[in-house]
Amino acid sequence: MLRDRGNIKWQGMFLTEHVKALREHQLELKKKSKPVIDLQQVELMEETIREAMEFNQALNFVYFRDGENQLLVGKVHYVDPFKQELRIVDEFDSLHMMFVNELVDVRVN
Repeated sequence: MLRDRGNIKWQGMFLTEHVKALREHQLELKKKSKPVIDLQQVELMEETIREAMEFNQALNFVYFRDGENQLLVGKVHYVDPFKQELRIVDEFDSLHMMFVNELVDVRVN
């Protein structure tokens, strides 16, 4: 009976550098490009942030970082208009900073 071991039989021929480069290449292929946000959506996100700050509401922030969309739930603590930066406190009282240009979507929690 013939049993094929697949990639295991070739494993000894790969150098660790090759394996590392192959994994990095596969991660690069999985990365997406940043979605384009139109002006109307930016204005809607700004209005949502202003209202949430006024009424101390938690928001769902979808932001683009490291080639993928990420989610953060928290309240806006401070908006820095000069740095275009948001400071957000999550439910564990941890402070997160993100730039406005990283935002993809903002919704009331």
